[in-house]
Amino acid sequence: MELRIGVIPLPVYVVCTGVLAYFLVKGQLPTEINVAIAVLAIGGFSCAELGKRLPLVGKIGGGAIFATFIPSVLVYYQILPAPLVTSITDFTRNTNFLYLFITAIIVGSILGMDRKVLIGGFARIFIPLAAGSIAAGLVGTAVGTLLGLGARHTLFFIVVPIMAGGVGEGAIPLSIGYSAILHQNQGELFATVLPVVMLGSLTAILLSGALNLLGKRLPRLTGEGRLQPGEHGELPTARQDLPADLHVSDVVAAGLFAISLYLLGLLCNRLFGLPAPVAMLFITVLVKLAQGASPQLQTGSFFVFRFFQVGVTYPLLFAIGVAMTPWHTLMAAFVLPKLITIVSTVLTLVTTGFFVGKWVNLYPIEAAIVNACHSGQGGTGDVAILTAANRMQLMPFAQIATRIGGAITVTLALILLQTGG
Repeated sequence: MELRIGVIPLPVYVVCTGVLAYFLVKGQLPTEINVAIAVLAIGGFSCAELGKRLPLVGKIGGGAIFATFIPSVLVYYQILPAPLVTSITDFTRNTNFLYLFITAIIVGSILGMDRKVLIGGFARIFIPLAAGSIAAGLVGTAVGTLLGLGARHTLFFIVVPIMAGGVGEGAIPLSIGYSAILHQNQGELFATVLPVVMLGSLTAILLSGALNLLGKRLPRLTGEGRLQPGEHGELPTARQDLPADLHVSDVVAAGLFAISLYLLGLLCNRLFGLPAPVAMLFITVLVKLAQGASPQLQTGSFFVFRFFQVGVTYPLLFAIGVAMTPWHTLMAAFVLPKLITIVSTVLTLVTTGFFVGKWVNLYPIEAAIVNACHSGQGGTGDVAILTAANRMQLMPFAQIATRIGGAITVTLALILLQTGG
């Protein structure tokens, strides 16, 4: 029972796999949540375990890469049974449990931060983000122009989509705006920018895994998930045991507390148009600064954070790979000039974050990883990037980079295109 695939004991793994195979052969896969959990756990931890054990790739985020992209390949080549794909896709889209994951991670990580440096971290992270965005825009456009893609096409259809904040809040509104300004078909424009978004996110995942490896070799460059020197969390670190006086009721209360904050975020979204995760993030910061959460709630929130980090990350990435990562779309960006431009853009964004972050007294590796999230595939990209970097506690800053940074990028791009047109 202590020989495990990921976190799954081997006998449990064998039993679940055998029962699921039986249902698939019979063509009667149940749609209830217990079955969905088993499917995602088996798939996610199997892919992650394979990725972690490969030489080199395993050291630069292979678990996250394989858990996300192997299922996408299996769907594209129709290796996964159609009923299984349908079940995973329906469950992922109908429950939207990505936001449950983000809720648990954001609330748990913010409540575990030192109040004295919380505001400083949020204020200073905008400096490497802004500097990285400008540098990536200039370098990416220059590289694409030199490779014959044209300055206008490179800027608006490669560089901007990379930093637009993903698909739902980036590529879609961007393509709608482009359609209105250029009087072209929105579907065709969306199909043009989507592969760029996905390949930019994959590049960010690889670079973040490499940054994690760099941090292990040069510990002075990293805070191991802490953004600033001198920052000390008020909760146990990932390597410490949970307090002996932690009660189940504290964990349940913390989970419902996090959900209540997300509901307030949804309300802000309806009233003011602010993305629910961002609104929830700001509300949680206010709660933290006002000491609105008791020590028991903070400890319970840490437990919820760790539960989702350890038990849900890879199953979630597997679900994203099946339901939201079309392999043929990603392959559409594998044209050499476009590929070089994408990599140059993301590399510049991350490198600038590294050096500017160090200049403003942030840990350079953590600042670079947050900048990498600015080129991720929205919330799904943030999860994969931070998993590859082994720094899930940076999720609040990643959401700032993705949501706010993406919104600013889309707005400025549409204004510039309208003015230029």
